[in-house]
Amino acid sequence: MLGSQPDRSSADRNLLVVEADAPTRERLVATLRHQGYEPTLASSADAALAALERGPYFLTFLSAHLDGIDGLELLGRIRQNGGDPGAIVLVADESDMNRVPEALALGAEDVIPWDFAPADLAHAIEAARLRPRPAAAGSAPRATDQAASQLRRELALWRSPVMREVWRVIEQAAQVDVTVLIGGETGTGKDLVARAIHLLSSRRHEPLVKVNCAAVPRELLETELFGHERGAFTGAHQLKVGKFEVANRGTIFLDEIGDLHPALQAKLLHVLQDGTFSRVGGKASIQVDVRVLAATNLTLEREVASGRFRDDLYYRLNVIQIVVPPLRQRVEEISLLAQYFAQRYAKLFRRESFTLTRAALDRLAQHSFPGNVRELENVIKRMIVLDDPDLARTPFLPTSDTGAAGPASPEGRRTALDPVPPARPNGAGAGPRPVGSLKEIARSAARQAEREVIQRVLAETGWNRVRAAKLLRISYRALLYKIKEVGLDRASAAPR
Repeated sequence: MLGSQPDRSSADRNLLVVEADAPTRERLVATLRHQGYEPTLASSADAALAALERGPYFLTFLSAHLDGIDGLELLGRIRQNGGDPGAIVLVADESDMNRVPEALALGAEDVIPWDFAPADLAHAIEAARLRPRPAAAGSAPRATDQAASQLRRELALWRSPVMREVWRVIEQAAQVDVTVLIGGETGTGKDLVARAIHLLSSRRHEPLVKVNCAAVPRELLETELFGHERGAFTGAHQLKVGKFEVANRGTIFLDEIGDLHPALQAKLLHVLQDGTFSRVGGKASIQVDVRVLAATNLTLEREVASGRFRDDLYYRLNVIQIVVPPLRQRVEEISLLAQYFAQRYAKLFRRESFTLTRAALDRLAQHSFPGNVRELENVIKRMIVLDDPDLARTPFLPTSDTGAAGPASPEGRRTALDPVPPARPNGAGAGPRPVGSLKEIARSAARQAEREVIQRVLAETGWNRVRAAKLLRISYRALLYKIKEVGLDRASAAPR
């Protein structure tokens, strides 16, 4: 728990501080000692390498700037020598912050500013506990360790104050075995929050099972969650084990919980109350020990008030609530996320030479990203596939998000999903406003029209997406994809 000093083994208390600047080094050492650690000092790269040979350290705090050598170069040399430094890199300015993806690629646990707050230091150390410990000789790394490594790299990109606050709540929630309700717009990273809670909890080596309550038709969702007996209904030729049984002793993540049918809401409430349920068509009561995490992009209070969601289930789920802010409220993370996704997918798509240009990063920073982190990730994928590091040809991006130099406010940004504003009458203003190419205008208009049609059909069907898909003559999964692609959700579409 934050604010306390938990018992630690001597190995976990041993930290190495590599910092040439004496005031920064002294402040870092004093803070670490106050938090219950035993730091060893090194003021140069040679001293750091010698210290690492003498004994193991849980973490190394490493300055990005050392006398005679770049700090990240030292980190790379340590890794080449077979070391396991578990480094946290200290950076001094904005140019250093742009190297965060490089530091993470070299194996750094986190990156913190030189003028860190003590709480930032404590959070970085606690996040480093996700680092997998060395496996036994000849054994393959555990899936849990691989998931923790991936999660650690993604959490290190949470640089904004609002996301640091989210991280603080995650740390606290992970330690207590209660239900957590995760809110936020589509694409903000609610799945990442659920994974973090699970991997920081005592259930980390047990299953984490995810169920998207909106992606499975209502008629099939009950058997998906709770299973069915053989012969329970036509076509049930064999017993099916449900997700709750699969997640026994672990965690189940119910995404888009606001779309759960009332009948299933009652059954879920029963499971939360006493941990028992029956398979469809079965009579035996099955006992499970499962931690429930739930997420939604709806405002459940509004759903409760309208009668669409049970109030008793809402209160059972909402023991701890975490709301993930939209990307437009954490603009400082856009560049870091873009570079992280570029490195990740350039390697995956075998385009290792792909590098985002400064012009592309600046242009991305001006985009409001209504689809949040998921939209940014997809944009980077398209840029790599199209070999477009300057962001000159990638579709569905801002053509003129700002009317003047400098970032625009989220409310003032125009995205490619927005309708093109009408042209000014002759003589109005300082001249005609650039509106992009004819193809861009047509694409924007078509996308806006598609969004309006989907929104209208969903409103007419009361957001029954099975019926809406039939009326639109597309598959159910295609409709779910379209809803996310155009940034629709029931809360934003509800009448004000």
